Amino acid sequence: MSLHESAEMYLETIYLLSEKTGSVRSIDVAEYMGYSKPSVSRAVSLLREGGYLLMAEDGFLTLTDNGKETAKKIFERHTVLSDFLAFIGVEGEVAAKDACKIEHVVSDQTIKAIKNFLEKRI
Repeated sequence: MSLHESAEMYLETIYLLSEKTGSVRSIDVAEYMGYSKPSVSRAVSLLREGGYLLMAEDGFLTLTDNGKETAKKIFERHTVLSDFLAFIGVEGEVAAKDACKIEHVVSDQTIKAIKNFLEKRI
């Protein structure tokens, strides 16, 4: 299953929240992203069906191995792009927002090239 941009954003958010707090519920995702609970519930359902996420009976969300691997890749793309944009002079907050938009459409080859460039320059 190929993920759409919105699904990638939910996955990345669940990953970040779980790394930060250790446990995540749909309401946490809704509050963090500023989305409605029904929107988050729908996304969680699709991520569960796709094998990216598990939901315990108590409502806590856990990424599957595939979900965690995918979320880490998305987060790395975001970090590399944010770092690159900041390196070329884009202000931090703008760099982070732009990276969030770009991360979903840029190729693996481009990310790798940017990462290699940054490793040599920074």
